[in-house]
Amino acid sequence: MEREYMEYDVVIVGAGPSGLAAAIRLRQLAEEKGHDISVCVLEKGSEVGAHILSGAVLEPRALNELIPDWKDKGAPLNTPVKDEKFLLLTEKGSLSVPLWMLPAQTHNKGNYIVSLGNVCRWMAEQAEAMGVEIYPGFAAAEVLYNDAGAVMGVATGDMGVAKDGHHKDSYQQGMELRAKYTLFAEGCRGSLGKQLEARFELRRDCQFQTYGLGMKELWELDPSKHQEGLVIHTALWPMNDKTWGGSFIYHLENNQAYVGYVVGLDYQNPHLFPYMEFQRFKLHPAIKPMLEGGKRIAYGARALNEGGLQSVPKLVFPGGAFIGCEAGFLNVPKIKGSHTAMKSGMLAAESVAEALIGGDEGYGVIESYEEAYKTSWIYEELHAARNMRPAAARWGNRLGFLYGGLDLKLFGGKLPWTLKHHKPDHECLKPASQMPVIEYPKPDGVITFDRLSNVFFSNTNHEEDQPVHLTLADASIPIAKNLPTYDEPAQRYCPAGVYEVVRENGSDPRFQINAQNCVHCKTCDIKDPEQNINWVVPEGGGGPNYPNM
Repeated sequence: MEREYMEYDVVIVGAGPSGLAAAIRLRQLAEEKGHDISVCVLEKGSEVGAHILSGAVLEPRALNELIPDWKDKGAPLNTPVKDEKFLLLTEKGSLSVPLWMLPAQTHNKGNYIVSLGNVCRWMAEQAEAMGVEIYPGFAAAEVLYNDAGAVMGVATGDMGVAKDGHHKDSYQQGMELRAKYTLFAEGCRGSLGKQLEARFELRRDCQFQTYGLGMKELWELDPSKHQEGLVIHTALWPMNDKTWGGSFIYHLENNQAYVGYVVGLDYQNPHLFPYMEFQRFKLHPAIKPMLEGGKRIAYGARALNEGGLQSVPKLVFPGGAFIGCEAGFLNVPKIKGSHTAMKSGMLAAESVAEALIGGDEGYGVIESYEEAYKTSWIYEELHAARNMRPAAARWGNRLGFLYGGLDLKLFGGKLPWTLKHHKPDHECLKPASQMPVIEYPKPDGVITFDRLSNVFFSNTNHEEDQPVHLTLADASIPIAKNLPTYDEPAQRYCPAGVYEVVRENGSDPRFQINAQNCVHCKTCDIKDPEQNINWVVPEGGGGPNYPNM
């Protein structure tokens, strides 16, 4: 059957900060120039913001440029940063590092503690008021190409398909969204972005991407322990010197705080359990008293790009471009990427608008976007920060932090060399027999929690009778290869308990995928040592529904 289709000037895949900033900027330029540009945004979450997860302390630099009167328009930037601390942890103690010793790039004066999901919901309202069409609950499942091989839009996934592939009574065929230009804003490790990178060889002149796994809980604190506007970051324990990781605690309004932990996915020990490292962190003497008397009210997890400047691919290809975390603009020492994501969307929008208003018929390569990025403050930031992450991977966290800190503090990140990343994350695991087993304290249900109870607090829901969206290239590998070599690390690296090795009544072990638990973090797609797991979009609207995250 031929699919129905709709045509636009620009289709944007993903209603995150970059996608929405691009949509708003396109419509602004259309109004300024008196030239209509039709814009459509697709969002796989059930609503805008449902799948948005970030720390988040927002630097408003890009928002100031995009919507200068955002305060008057009610943007949900309600909690300015008032105080900040940086702690170096040992197992039992902590050392507070004076702020004057830290590089200016890491300071948060003038920034805001926000729910990035709520910021995106507000941005969507601004975009729709300007004529942007936004369709939540529709997952872009396929890239469309014209006869010349250029991107000409995307198609949404079919809905109402059963696990065995037959069409249920609720079946609806996917729709084609055709466009002169398509901007991909899927976020970190986008499923369509992976395909485009391979098709157009977008990584030919850059390094591979490296990643971290970020996990986050929203807490309601005892009012006596809440300090609105307080930002806390920690480093070192519970990670060892060879394992990258650190925490964030952000006190927002209404006695609430975000408590989170990031583990670098280049870790070596297959026994390491990132989720339990996060839970163990909360038991530290400097952290646990803050949480006592409070309660967890939400949970989520998401992979994030850490490769920085060295890992940014070619941004443009015939008919389209990457924006935001699809490309990887996160600034690691700053621990922020939303402002750079927004700015990248704006730059892409300006290049596309210039082409369309100038009579461009579409499907070309908008090189001016790539050029604008390389002369922008995004590039300036990433260039200064480029050596922090590879230094830690090369020399360990202590020496890496010292090197990176001195580079930024004394030289502004302008030392004349650029360190390379050591190897892709999936190649970093060592055999389980060569690495120490790690014992984790049992969750107490008060400060620490098991994975499945926390997944409940992510409001994750999928239609169960649908094709599994976590596909295996070779179904034998988990048991035949990963289990004997690495004790099947998927059991531990997934922060939602999707993967299990099941042994029943003395029978041979079996690999089980609980796809309904998936919070769409993409860690499995990144860390599987054989690159055997491929994450594809499930039925539109499925996944987490993050409130105030």
